Amino acid sequence: MASIYSSSISSLSAKLTLTPPSNRHPRFCCSLGVAEPQAAISTEPLLLNAVRGKEVERPPVWLMRQAGRYMKSYQIICEKYPSFRERSENVDLVVEISLQPWKVFQPDGVILFSDILTPLSGMNIPFDIVKGKGPVIFDPVQTAADVEKVREFTPEESVPYVGEALTILRKEVNNEAAVLGFVGAPFTLASYVVEGGSSKHFSKIKRLAFSQPKVLHSLLQKFASSMAKYIQYQADKGAQAVQIFDSWATELSPVDFEEFSLPYLKLIVETVKRTHPNLPLILYASGSGGLIERLPLTGVDVVSLDWTVDIAEGRRRLGTDVAVQGNVDPGVLFGSKEFITERIKDTVRKAGKGKHILNLGHGIVVGTPEENVAHFFEVAKGLRY
Repeated sequence: MASIYSSSISSLSAKLTLTPPSNRHPRFCCSLGVAEPQAAISTEPLLLNAVRGKEVERPPVWLMRQAGRYMKSYQIICEKYPSFRERSENVDLVVEISLQPWKVFQPDGVILFSDILTPLSGMNIPFDIVKGKGPVIFDPVQTAADVEKVREFTPEESVPYVGEALTILRKEVNNEAAVLGFVGAPFTLASYVVEGGSSKHFSKIKRLAFSQPKVLHSLLQKFASSMAKYIQYQADKGAQAVQIFDSWATELSPVDFEEFSLPYLKLIVETVKRTHPNLPLILYASGSGGLIERLPLTGVDVVSLDWTVDIAEGRRRLGTDVAVQGNVDPGVLFGSKEFITERIKDTVRKAGKGKHILNLGHGIVVGTPEENVAHFFEVAKGLRY
């Protein structure tokens, strides 16, 4: 792949001086070009070292939704297996799809191909993911009686294919990158099951929250304990880091976030850290600009920011104890290779040296040119602090 893009990259290989957001203002250089191979200085994947604040030569890079819709190889699988649930609940297909971007782009994180709603069936919440429509919850949760029917999740019984796939992925990737698992956060999962699927206004869950808060808290508690167990299960089966998606928490006002999301995120983190203290946990909540200061209160190791936040400002607001992930606009990947390169450089410059995972601020958009994704990784992996 280097030969395809070497001409465009070499023209942009001039040294940059990057200034991290700190009082000491250390200076370091970032060289855009394909770096010479170097002897490994650690047996741990680069992503884990970066999260833990160790000295790294460049920011690790992976992309949300990197396994999936924009890749021709994935589209071929979709033609043969049109059901999303079939693709995400078959061990062989999960492994194959998860490894597609790894084989082509060699990202520093290889994320499990799955869905945040995967545990629902095991919690007695029937659902499907319909092409062109998205998630459909067949019996939305609306009352205390409905919540009573929701079972605690037992991953080894309900989703053994997830564990099997993670174990295989760990062997296949062979510590050359970090294997990532993921789960949905309690409020986001509750939003889907109360609304009956995706929503524009979240009127049903807000009606439940503000008129029958005890019912919603009961549901959130079940999701919190279940997702903690799910994270522990994924880690035991091979995941080296786990991302928690709280996509819809930012539909809450700050005061309501503190009641209906934050306590349950904290509960998950505290539960997992008791058994897996060294497992990095990443929190992603799109549109989180108004909640940034509250996100580190969850206890996660990494906060992933979307592109609507200046990442230098985001780092200042997050504080120094938490790593940051992000936050290139996915739309940038529709631009020219020169434009993509400059946005990568700008993001890394603003994020500063260390404790940064380079990523998009959201998932890859359908129709993104694969050659632009290749260029993104080529440039990102050629960076040097």
